[in-house]
Order: sequence, then structure tokens, then C-alpha cells
Amino acid sequence: MSDPASVVVDAENQIVGRLSSMVAKMLLEGKNVTIVNAEKAVISGSKDSIFSEVQEFRGVRSAVNPKNTPKHFTRPDRLMRSIVRGMLPRRKPRGREALKRLKVYVGKPEGVTGETIALEGADANRLSHKYVRLQEVSQRFGGR
Repeated sequence: MSDPASVVVDAENQIVGRLSSMVAKMLLEGKNVTIVNAEKAVISGSKDSIFSEVQEFRGVRSAVNPKNTPKHFTRPDRLMRSIVRGMLPRRKPRGREALKRLKVYVGKPEGVTGETIALEGADANRLSHKYVRLQEVSQRFGGR
């Protein structure tokens, strides 16, 4: 059996939800996917609505045992990985294997090789001014 194809996806100016769903589909098909420039991906919507949802999400805590509070990632690459993770059947063996084939980077590292593709339908260039970059969201979470 040959090694599955390696795909590099540039997340710059890509809508996070659409990009994540397309990446999840590729992972389930057995491809190794690398996402670069994760901090430059965008979330569509007004800043007020997005940041109010971020504050609400950050407030989620366990009243019974604070140690059981969900993790809130602060790095853009971890945020992107968790979004893709939410679109995979991660409790089933094929979903766990698919998640292991995903790599996400901030910026573009030197050693990344593979077929670079541009995803159709996820491009944010047709959006108006109402979007927020993933880097800004991670800064609101407390990242650098």
C-alpha cells in the first residue's frame, strides 16, 4: 500500500468553518493534511458579535469541579486544530486516525512539502469588511 498523498493548505484569507469542513473531508479520505498560516484565517461576522461569543465561551466553567473546566486554547494553530477536530468523528477509530494526520502551523515553516492547494468556496476575498482574523480571536483568549 502506498503512502497517502500529502496536501498543504494555505489558510490565508480562508473562512475558518468552510476550510475546516473541507480539511476534515480530506482527512477522512486518508490524506495527510498540513495547514499553514493558521493565524491569517478569518471568521465572518461583525467584531462585536464574534467577540461577545468569545467572552461567553470563555465564561464556561464547571460549577461542580473547576478542574473539569474545558480547555480554551490561546494559540491560533490550536484553535484551528480544535475546530477541525469538532468536524471529525473523533470517538471512532477512523476519526482518531484522521486527526493524527493533521498538522497545523502558524506561518509557513521551511520543511513543509506536498501539493499546495487553494480551496474553492472558502475564500474570504468576496466578504465585506465584516470579518475577524483568527489571530485577533486568539489574542482575546489571552494569546500573544
